[in-house]
Amino acid sequence: QVQLVESGGGLVQAGGSLRLSCAASGRSAFSNYAMGWFRQAPGKERDLVGSITWSGLTYYADSVKGRFTISRVNNKNTVYLQMTKLKSEDTAVYYCAAARVPYSSGSSPAAFGSWGQGTQVTVSS
Repeated sequence: QVQLVESGGGLVQAGGSLRLSCAASGRSAFSNYAMGWFRQAPGKERDLVGSITWSGLTYYADSVKGRFTISRVNNKNTVYLQMTKLKSEDTAVYYCAAARVPYSSGSSPAAFGSWGQGTQVTVSS
């Protein structure tokens, strides 16, 4: 079972930037699995923000396209979420997730089966 630990959350002003990190352990061949970022605001469902496949292809929700960037460093078993031009509506708990099986596209929330504990991102207006 893969373990995921997020870091980098915090309080930032609207228009600012923040980078989240997710360190994975306990799974061999990390590079073969899609990784994703989800977020959940109070009273709302957990939504897929974006993902990156084993080959480096990325997918983003419309609400973050052009502002957020997902990347991965496989030899560090780490995935990043660079967030820019932050808005108050980006305030949420952000979760890192790992795909259930290798070589999946990661474009569907159902593709993910392991989650981190989450990190809070608060954007003040």
